[in-house]
Amino acid sequence: MNKKSIGIGAILLLITSILVYATSKNSNIKKNISEFSVLTESEAIDSLPFEKVYPIRLPEGLNFCGEVVPMNDWDVRERMEREMLVNTYFHSSTISALKLGKRYFPEIEQVLKEQGVPDDFKYLALAESGLRNVTSPAHAEGIWQFLRSTGINYGLEINESIDMRYDVRQATIAACKYLKESKAKFGTWTMAAASYNCGPAGLQSQVNFQQTSNYYDLYLNTETSRYIFRIIALKEVYEHPNKYGYMLEEQDLYQPIPYSVVTVDSSITNLVSFAQMFGTSYKSLKLMNPWLQGKTLPNKYRKSYEIKIPNYKK
Repeated sequence: MNKKSIGIGAILLLITSILVYATSKNSNIKKNISEFSVLTESEAIDSLPFEKVYPIRLPEGLNFCGEVVPMNDWDVRERMEREMLVNTYFHSSTISALKLGKRYFPEIEQVLKEQGVPDDFKYLALAESGLRNVTSPAHAEGIWQFLRSTGINYGLEINESIDMRYDVRQATIAACKYLKESKAKFGTWTMAAASYNCGPAGLQSQVNFQQTSNYYDLYLNTETSRYIFRIIALKEVYEHPNKYGYMLEEQDLYQPIPYSVVTVDSSITNLVSFAQMFGTSYKSLKLMNPWLQGKTLPNKYRKSYEIKIPNYKK
């Protein structure tokens, strides 16, 4: 037999094998379909290898700082649903926020109470930063996301060595000043929160143009129009985690870190030596006091600073 005959024979053998395999496979498919067809629709759905995803049932009576969310407005309702879906199903971000709330909310709540600002504003901080000292593309920094100029305007010390945007208590006090000023200007806490996002001048221009000071009646930029709803969604999930599938136990939460306070009114020339003097490390000192921006603490005017010294053991 010549080479040409051998080639044709091999091709015919390959085609025959494919047809036999296809016939056998088709028989198995028909068998599987036949077995599947005897299931009820519910049983068939339950047998599918996919995670079940359900829509959010919006709760009634939602409010922010005691101010009612008008859920009878179709636009308001759908915007609220959008943020509930995003913050419920964005599992990694939401569960991280739930865990961090245990650590940072007690101090924030105390300051809000002292300053006469509604407790719901702790969720604004959560929406702004996830309770982490992050920096935005616009260079807003810290848990409350202050721009440098705004932070200084509301009493925060910001320079090469110190940035009080990173001190939870001081930054919360500054945020309270801002919010109370905005509440006096716009009339509601909801509008005060909206101004925190877009600025009082930007919000006032829209109030003047659209001739309404009701947040839910204003046509705003995308970020600000979603802002209040995101805060309320985080509030709802944080206050009812099990309802939305977040099954956290106390041991899962990030606990507040115990510390003592050392007050200094002079310069610290070496923060490493300072930390060691109090039985801790430079890393722990910086983590507890992120407002310390450098390796030293210059204090030309002998101001008084409170430095947290961690009391935990490795």
